[in-house]
Amino acid sequence: MASSDEPRLTVAVIAGGRSSEHEVSLSSGEGVRSGLEQGGHAVEWVEIATDGAWWHDGERLALAPGEGLLGADVAFPVLHGPFGEDGTIQGVLETLDVPYVGSGVRASAVCLDKVLFKELMAASAKAPQVEFVGVRETQFLENRSGVLAEIDALGLPVFVKPARLGSSLGIGRVTARAEMPGALERAFSHDALVIVEALARGIEVECGVLGTSARGAATPVASDPGEILLAEGEGGWYDYDAKYSAGGMELLIPARVSESARERVRELALETFVRFECEGLARVDFFVDGEDVLVNELNTMPGFTPTSVYPKLMAASGIAYPDLLERLCTLALERREALRAYSW
Repeated sequence: MASSDEPRLTVAVIAGGRSSEHEVSLSSGEGVRSGLEQGGHAVEWVEIATDGAWWHDGERLALAPGEGLLGADVAFPVLHGPFGEDGTIQGVLETLDVPYVGSGVRASAVCLDKVLFKELMAASAKAPQVEFVGVRETQFLENRSGVLAEIDALGLPVFVKPARLGSSLGIGRVTARAEMPGALERAFSHDALVIVEALARGIEVECGVLGTSARGAATPVASDPGEILLAEGEGGWYDYDAKYSAGGMELLIPARVSESARERVRELALETFVRFECEGLARVDFFVDGEDVLVNELNTMPGFTPTSVYPKLMAASGIAYPDLLERLCTLALERREALRAYSW
Protein backbone atom coordinates (compact mmCIF):
# COMPACT_ATOMS: atom_id res chain seq x y z
CA MET A 1 0.00 0.00 0.00
CA ALA A 2 1.40 3.41 -0.94
CA SER A 3 2.37 5.77 1.83
CA SER A 4 0.49 9.03 2.28
CA ASP A 5 3.62 10.89 1.12
CA GLU A 6 3.47 9.36 -2.35
CA PRO A 7 1.60 11.12 -5.16
CA ARG A 8 -2.00 10.00 -5.50
CA LEU A 9 -2.10 10.45 -9.28
CA THR A 10 0.42 11.32 -11.94
CA VAL A 11 -1.12 13.90 -14.26
CA ALA A 12 0.32 15.07 -17.58
CA VAL A 13 -0.63 18.75 -17.76
CA ILE A 14 -0.52 19.87 -21.39
CA ALA A 15 -0.35 23.61 -22.08
CA GLY A 16 0.69 26.12 -24.73
CA GLY A 17 -0.37 25.04 -28.19
CA ARG A 18 -0.35 26.42 -31.73
CA SER A 19 -3.23 28.86 -31.43
CA SER A 20 -3.11 32.56 -30.61
CA GLU A 21 -4.29 31.59 -27.13
CA HIS A 22 -0.87 30.08 -26.40
CA GLU A 23 -0.01 32.44 -23.53
CA VAL A 24 -3.47 32.15 -21.95
CA SER A 25 -3.08 28.37 -22.04
CA LEU A 26 0.31 28.54 -20.31
CA SER A 27 -1.24 30.65 -17.55
CA SER A 28 -4.12 28.17 -17.19
CA GLY A 29 -1.67 25.29 -17.16
CA GLU A 30 0.38 26.82 -14.37
CA GLY A 31 -2.80 27.22 -12.33
CA VAL A 32 -3.72 23.59 -12.87
CA ARG A 33 -0.20 22.37 -12.06
CA SER A 34 -0.14 24.33 -8.80
CA GLY A 35 -3.57 23.09 -7.75
CA LEU A 36 -2.77 19.46 -8.51
CA GLU A 37 0.49 19.61 -6.59
CA GLN A 38 -1.32 21.26 -3.71
CA GLY A 39 -3.70 18.29 -3.74
CA GLY A 40 -0.83 15.82 -3.47
CA HIS A 41 -0.58 14.76 -7.10
CA ALA A 42 2.53 14.49 -9.28
CA VAL A 43 2.63 16.56 -12.45
CA GLU A 44 4.45 15.89 -15.71
CA TRP A 45 4.56 19.23 -17.55
CA VAL A 46 4.13 19.02 -21.33
CA GLU A 47 4.43 22.25 -23.28
CA ILE A 48 3.32 22.47 -26.89
CA ALA A 49 5.26 25.14 -28.76
CA THR A 50 3.69 27.50 -31.28
CA ASP A 51 5.12 25.30 -34.07
CA GLY A 52 3.26 22.28 -32.66
CA ALA A 53 6.27 20.49 -31.15
CA TRP A 54 5.72 18.78 -27.77
CA TRP A 55 8.38 19.40 -25.09
CA HIS A 56 9.05 17.78 -21.71
CA ASP A 57 11.95 18.56 -19.38
CA GLY A 58 13.76 20.49 -22.12
CA GLU A 59 13.57 17.67 -24.65
CA ARG A 60 11.31 17.20 -27.64
CA LEU A 61 8.75 14.54 -26.84
CA ALA A 62 8.09 11.59 -29.14
CA LEU A 63 4.62 10.02 -29.09
CA ALA A 64 3.79 6.40 -29.84
CA PRO A 65 0.19 5.25 -30.41
CA GLY A 66 -1.15 3.02 -27.66
CA GLU A 67 1.81 3.65 -25.35
CA GLY A 68 0.41 6.36 -23.10
CA LEU A 69 2.02 9.66 -22.18
CA LEU A 70 5.01 9.76 -19.81
CA GLY A 71 3.46 7.03 -17.68
CA ALA A 72 0.75 9.42 -16.50
CA ASP A 73 -2.50 8.10 -15.07
CA VAL A 74 -4.43 10.86 -16.79
CA ALA A 75 -3.81 13.86 -19.05
CA PHE A 76 -5.13 17.36 -18.41
CA PRO A 77 -5.03 19.26 -21.73
CA VAL A 78 -5.39 22.90 -20.65
CA LEU A 79 -5.42 24.10 -24.24
CA HIS A 80 -7.64 26.82 -25.64
CA GLY A 81 -8.78 27.43 -29.21
CA PRO A 82 -7.73 25.63 -32.41
CA PHE A 83 -5.37 22.63 -32.22
CA GLY A 84 -6.35 22.05 -28.59
CA GLU A 85 -9.98 22.73 -27.73
CA ASP A 86 -11.35 21.67 -31.11
CA GLY A 87 -10.96 17.89 -30.89
CA THR A 88 -7.43 17.84 -32.27
CA ILE A 89 -5.60 17.11 -29.01
CA GLN A 90 -8.44 14.88 -27.88
CA GLY A 91 -7.91 12.70 -30.96
CA VAL A 92 -4.20 12.46 -30.20
CA LEU A 93 -4.88 11.38 -26.62
CA GLU A 94 -7.42 8.81 -27.80
CA THR A 95 -4.74 7.41 -30.11
CA LEU A 96 -2.24 7.28 -27.24
CA ASP A 97 -4.89 5.51 -25.11
CA VAL A 98 -4.63 8.07 -22.31
CA PRO A 99 -7.68 9.08 -20.27
CA TYR A 100 -8.01 12.85 -20.37
CA VAL A 101 -9.90 15.66 -18.71
CA GLY A 102 -12.66 17.29 -20.71
CA SER A 103 -14.92 16.55 -23.63
CA GLY A 104 -14.19 14.09 -26.42
CA VAL A 105 -13.41 14.72 -30.07
CA ARG A 106 -16.93 15.36 -31.32
CA ALA A 107 -18.18 17.60 -28.51
CA SER A 108 -14.95 19.59 -28.51
CA ALA A 109 -15.11 20.19 -32.25
CA VAL A 110 -18.78 21.13 -32.31
CA CYS A 111 -18.75 23.45 -29.31
CA LEU A 112 -15.69 25.42 -30.40
CA ASP A 113 -17.41 26.21 -33.71
CA LYS A 114 -19.80 28.94 -32.57
CA VAL A 115 -21.79 28.90 -35.80
CA LEU A 116 -22.28 25.13 -35.86
CA PHE A 117 -23.09 25.09 -32.14
CA LYS A 118 -25.80 27.72 -32.58
CA GLU A 119 -27.23 26.07 -35.69
CA LEU A 120 -27.52 22.74 -33.88
CA MET A 121 -29.04 24.43 -30.85
CA ALA A 122 -31.66 26.02 -33.08
CA ALA A 123 -32.39 22.81 -34.96
CA SER A 124 -32.46 20.31 -32.10
CA ALA A 125 -33.03 22.06 -28.81
CA LYS A 126 -34.80 25.15 -30.08
CA ALA A 127 -33.27 26.86 -27.08
CA PRO A 128 -33.59 30.65 -26.96
CA GLN A 129 -30.35 32.26 -28.08
CA VAL A 130 -28.80 35.45 -29.37
CA GLU A 131 -29.58 36.21 -33.02
CA PHE A 132 -26.60 35.68 -35.31
CA VAL A 133 -25.31 35.39 -38.85
CA GLY A 134 -22.48 33.05 -39.83
CA VAL A 135 -20.24 34.29 -42.66
CA ARG A 136 -17.61 32.34 -44.56
CA GLU A 137 -14.73 34.30 -46.07
CA THR A 138 -15.39 32.93 -49.57
CA GLN A 139 -19.05 33.88 -49.21
CA PHE A 140 -18.14 37.45 -48.29
CA LEU A 141 -15.69 37.77 -51.19
CA GLU A 142 -18.20 36.43 -53.72
CA ASN A 143 -21.36 38.20 -52.48
CA ARG A 144 -20.31 41.16 -50.36
CA SER A 145 -23.58 43.09 -50.74
CA GLY A 146 -25.74 40.06 -49.97
CA VAL A 147 -23.78 39.26 -46.81
CA LEU A 148 -23.96 42.85 -45.57
CA ALA A 149 -27.71 42.92 -46.23
CA GLU A 150 -28.19 39.76 -44.15
CA ILE A 151 -26.16 41.26 -41.32
CA ASP A 152 -28.19 44.49 -41.51
CA ALA A 153 -31.23 42.56 -40.27
CA LEU A 154 -29.52 42.15 -36.88
CA GLY A 155 -29.49 45.91 -36.31
CA LEU A 156 -26.69 47.79 -34.54
CA PRO A 157 -24.53 47.45 -32.60
CA VAL A 158 -23.31 43.93 -33.34
CA PHE A 159 -20.28 41.90 -32.34
CA VAL A 160 -18.05 40.35 -35.00
CA LYS A 161 -15.78 37.51 -33.96
CA PRO A 162 -13.86 34.52 -35.33
CA ALA A 163 -16.16 31.50 -35.06
CA ARG A 164 -13.55 29.02 -33.80
CA LEU A 165 -11.43 31.02 -31.40
CA GLY A 166 -11.82 31.78 -27.72
CA SER A 167 -10.58 34.22 -25.07
CA SER A 168 -12.37 37.08 -26.87
CA LEU A 169 -9.55 37.32 -29.42
CA GLY A 170 -10.31 39.01 -32.73
CA ILE A 171 -13.64 40.45 -31.58
CA GLY A 172 -14.88 43.80 -32.86
CA ARG A 173 -17.88 45.87 -31.78
CA VAL A 174 -19.54 47.51 -34.77
CA THR A 175 -21.74 50.56 -34.19
CA ALA A 176 -21.99 51.86 -37.79
CA ARG A 177 -22.56 50.00 -41.05
CA ALA A 178 -19.43 51.52 -42.59
CA GLU A 179 -17.33 49.75 -39.95
CA MET A 180 -18.62 46.29 -40.87
CA PRO A 181 -16.31 45.37 -43.81
CA GLY A 182 -13.21 46.23 -41.77
CA ALA A 183 -14.44 44.28 -38.75
CA LEU A 184 -15.15 41.25 -40.91
CA GLU A 185 -11.73 41.41 -42.54
CA ARG A 186 -10.01 41.63 -39.15
CA ALA A 187 -11.95 38.60 -37.92
CA PHE A 188 -11.14 36.71 -41.14
CA SER A 189 -7.45 37.18 -40.37
CA HIS A 190 -8.03 34.68 -37.52
CA ASP A 191 -10.55 32.30 -39.07
CA ALA A 192 -12.25 31.59 -42.41
CA LEU A 193 -15.58 31.44 -40.57
CA VAL A 194 -16.91 34.47 -38.68
CA ILE A 195 -19.98 34.94 -36.53
CA VAL A 196 -21.86 38.23 -36.23
CA GLU A 197 -24.04 38.45 -33.13
CA ALA A 198 -26.81 40.91 -32.34
CA LEU A 199 -26.58 42.98 -29.19
CA ALA A 200 -28.20 41.04 -26.35
CA ARG A 201 -30.07 43.01 -23.73
CA GLY A 202 -29.69 42.25 -20.06
CA ILE A 203 -26.67 41.05 -18.12
CA GLU A 204 -24.03 38.45 -18.95
CA VAL A 205 -24.30 35.40 -16.72
CA GLU A 206 -22.07 32.33 -16.68
CA CYS A 207 -22.65 28.89 -15.19
CA GLY A 208 -20.19 26.07 -14.58
CA VAL A 209 -21.00 22.40 -15.12
CA LEU A 210 -19.13 19.44 -13.61
CA GLY A 211 -19.81 15.82 -14.47
CA THR A 212 -19.97 13.18 -17.15
CA SER A 213 -22.56 11.58 -19.39
CA ALA A 214 -20.88 8.19 -19.09
CA ARG A 215 -23.12 5.19 -18.43
CA GLY A 216 -23.84 4.63 -14.75
CA ALA A 217 -22.32 7.94 -13.66
CA ALA A 218 -23.97 10.49 -11.40
CA THR A 219 -25.91 13.32 -13.01
CA PRO A 220 -23.76 16.39 -13.85
CA VAL A 221 -24.14 19.35 -11.52
CA ALA A 222 -24.39 23.06 -12.30
CA SER A 223 -22.86 25.84 -10.25
CA ASP A 224 -24.67 28.84 -8.91
CA PRO A 225 -24.68 31.32 -11.83
CA GLY A 226 -22.33 34.29 -11.69
CA GLU A 227 -22.72 37.74 -13.20
CA ILE A 228 -19.99 39.48 -15.20
CA LEU A 229 -19.61 43.06 -14.00
CA LEU A 230 -17.20 45.05 -16.16
CA ALA A 231 -14.89 47.68 -14.66
CA GLU A 232 -15.87 50.03 -17.52
CA GLY A 233 -19.54 49.77 -16.60
CA GLU A 234 -22.41 49.48 -19.05
CA GLY A 235 -20.46 51.14 -21.87
CA GLY A 236 -17.80 48.45 -21.87
CA TRP A 237 -17.87 44.92 -23.25
CA TYR A 238 -16.26 41.64 -22.34
CA ASP A 239 -13.12 41.75 -24.50
CA TYR A 240 -9.67 40.19 -24.02
CA ASP A 241 -8.44 42.92 -21.66
CA ALA A 242 -11.55 42.68 -19.50
CA LYS A 243 -11.11 38.91 -19.22
CA TYR A 244 -7.41 38.76 -18.40
CA SER A 245 -6.40 42.11 -16.91
CA ALA A 246 -6.50 42.38 -13.13
CA GLY A 247 -9.52 44.46 -12.21
CA GLY A 248 -10.99 44.28 -15.72
CA MET A 249 -14.09 42.52 -14.47
CA GLU A 250 -15.76 41.40 -11.28
CA LEU A 251 -17.67 38.16 -10.88
CA LEU A 252 -20.76 38.49 -8.72
CA ILE A 253 -22.02 35.19 -7.25
CA PRO A 254 -24.91 34.68 -7.21
CA ALA A 255 -25.93 36.71 -10.24
CA ARG A 256 -28.37 39.54 -9.58
CA VAL A 257 -31.31 37.86 -11.28
CA SER A 258 -34.54 36.37 -9.97
CA GLU A 259 -34.56 32.93 -8.40
CA SER A 260 -36.60 31.58 -11.32
CA ALA A 261 -34.15 33.02 -13.87
CA ARG A 262 -31.25 31.59 -11.89
CA GLU A 263 -32.81 28.14 -11.95
CA ARG A 264 -33.52 28.47 -15.67
CA VAL A 265 -29.83 29.25 -16.27
CA ARG A 266 -28.79 26.12 -14.36
CA GLU A 267 -31.39 24.02 -16.16
CA LEU A 268 -30.29 25.19 -19.61
CA ALA A 269 -26.61 24.77 -18.70
CA LEU A 270 -27.18 21.12 -17.80
CA GLU A 271 -29.42 20.49 -20.81
CA THR A 272 -26.82 21.95 -23.18
CA PHE A 273 -23.97 20.01 -21.55
CA VAL A 274 -25.83 16.71 -21.90
CA ARG A 275 -27.25 17.42 -25.37
CA PHE A 276 -23.77 17.90 -26.84
CA GLU A 277 -22.37 14.96 -24.83
CA CYS A 278 -19.80 17.08 -23.05
CA GLU A 279 -17.53 15.53 -20.45
CA GLY A 280 -15.86 16.66 -17.26
CA LEU A 281 -16.38 20.39 -17.32
CA ALA A 282 -17.91 23.24 -19.23
CA ARG A 283 -18.79 26.88 -18.79
CA VAL A 284 -22.07 27.92 -20.39
CA ASP A 285 -22.58 31.63 -21.09
CA PHE A 286 -25.95 33.39 -21.07
CA PHE A 287 -27.64 36.74 -21.35
CA VAL A 288 -30.45 37.31 -18.86
CA ASP A 289 -32.99 40.11 -19.23
CA GLY A 290 -35.65 39.82 -16.55
CA GLU A 291 -37.11 36.34 -16.99
CA ASP A 292 -35.72 35.94 -20.51
CA VAL A 293 -32.67 33.65 -20.59
CA LEU A 294 -30.64 33.33 -23.82
CA VAL A 295 -27.93 30.71 -24.35
CA ASN A 296 -24.83 32.19 -25.98
CA GLU A 297 -21.87 29.78 -25.89
CA LEU A 298 -20.52 26.61 -24.30
CA ASN A 299 -16.80 26.39 -23.53
CA THR A 300 -15.49 22.85 -23.15
CA MET A 301 -12.14 23.92 -21.63
CA PRO A 302 -12.69 27.18 -19.75
CA GLY A 303 -9.69 29.03 -18.41
CA PHE A 304 -7.85 28.29 -15.18
CA THR A 305 -5.93 31.58 -14.99
CA PRO A 306 -6.03 33.77 -11.84
CA THR A 307 -8.94 35.76 -13.34
CA SER A 308 -10.85 32.81 -14.83
CA VAL A 309 -14.53 32.40 -14.04
CA TYR A 310 -15.02 28.61 -13.97
CA PRO A 311 -12.92 27.81 -10.87
CA LYS A 312 -14.54 30.74 -9.03
CA LEU A 313 -18.03 29.49 -9.88
CA MET A 314 -17.25 26.02 -8.60
CA ALA A 315 -15.54 27.35 -5.45
CA ALA A 316 -18.61 29.43 -4.66
CA SER A 317 -20.66 26.25 -5.06
CA GLY A 318 -18.59 24.48 -2.42
CA ILE A 319 -15.90 22.76 -4.52
CA ALA A 320 -12.43 23.98 -3.55
CA TYR A 321 -9.83 24.33 -6.32
CA PRO A 322 -7.66 21.27 -5.52
CA ASP A 323 -10.80 19.16 -5.04
CA LEU A 324 -12.17 20.38 -8.37
CA LEU A 325 -9.00 19.37 -10.23
CA GLU A 326 -8.95 15.97 -8.56
CA ARG A 327 -12.60 15.40 -9.38
CA LEU A 328 -11.95 16.27 -13.03
CA CYS A 329 -9.14 13.71 -13.17
CA THR A 330 -11.35 11.10 -11.52
CA LEU A 331 -14.12 11.78 -14.02
CA ALA A 332 -11.64 11.24 -16.86
CA LEU A 333 -10.64 7.87 -15.44
CA GLU A 334 -14.28 6.86 -14.91
CA ARG A 335 -15.17 7.84 -18.46
CA ARG A 336 -12.35 5.74 -19.92
CA GLU A 337 -13.47 2.70 -17.92
CA ALA A 338 -17.07 3.21 -19.01
CA LEU A 339 -16.03 3.37 -22.68
CA ARG A 340 -14.03 0.16 -22.35
CA ALA A 341 -17.25 -1.66 -21.52
CA TYR A 342 -18.39 -1.27 -25.15
CA SER A 343 -17.37 -3.50 -28.05
CA TRP A 344 -16.05 -1.24 -30.78
